[in-house]
Amino acid sequence: MSASMRFALFCTALFAWAATAAAQSLPTSQPNMLLINIERIKLGHGVPHRITESGWPAAYERAKSPNSYIALEALTGPPEAWFISPFESNAAIGNSFKMESEDRALSAELARLAQADAEHLDALRTIHAMGRKDLSHGAFPDAGKQRFYEITTFRVRPGGEAAFEAAAKAYGAAAGKAAPNTAYRVYEVVAGLPGPTYLVFSSTASFGEFDKYASDLMATMKAMTPQEQEAMQKFNEFLTEAVTQRFRLDPDMSYVSRAVRETDPGFWLSKN
Repeated sequence: MSASMRFALFCTALFAWAATAAAQSLPTSQPNMLLINIERIKLGHGVPHRITESGWPAAYERAKSPNSYIALEALTGPPEAWFISPFESNAAIGNSFKMESEDRALSAELARLAQADAEHLDALRTIHAMGRKDLSHGAFPDAGKQRFYEITTFRVRPGGEAAFEAAAKAYGAAAGKAAPNTAYRVYEVVAGLPGPTYLVFSSTASFGEFDKYASDLMATMKAMTPQEQEAMQKFNEFLTEAVTQRFRLDPDMSYVSRAVRETDPGFWLSKN
């Protein structure tokens, strides 16, 4: 996680200090904005990276930051860690940037941690993404109980935005008929990647639930009407890449409220 993101999180904490003195609970509905930092981990540096990253939640805990973020460690693809923090608006992100230098003592600690973290990284990318609730489907999960995530990145040729939206709506309609428990959240990347790019998030409480994902996908595709199939085929003309990755949530690198941690101490407090 970059120093700028960590500063942003802390400064948002300062902005809201009067309202709360502890990390807020994880979202209960789809956040409007996500700030995502993707760290590419050097081979063989997974354990020391994890140890270094645990310093940030500890620092925010001491500072009583009201923010929260989850850390996802890649199970597929290259060795990566995704740090995902929710915001309600660009204005909220802007406020965090504005106040990022307010606490010099914490700034020094974050800078020290960032320098240590750099020893374990090959690359870093920061992304801002906007929630597309009109394209998302199903109930928002109990975020404190999710343990595994699947994130699909769709890269689309310029001019393909309408085709993606039509395909997403067609898929959602078919899933509603064939697999009504299907749930996922769609985000449109607004900065940090070539566009148009979309991220589709889904999550589970156990890894075995991905078996049902596969069967639900097949049932959904079979249930499509000719019009829905046509929308999917048209989208394929604009699709340049679709990459699906799976992740495990790492409790030691995440910063969540004590109330969330106490819902499953064996997981969230396993090393505390």
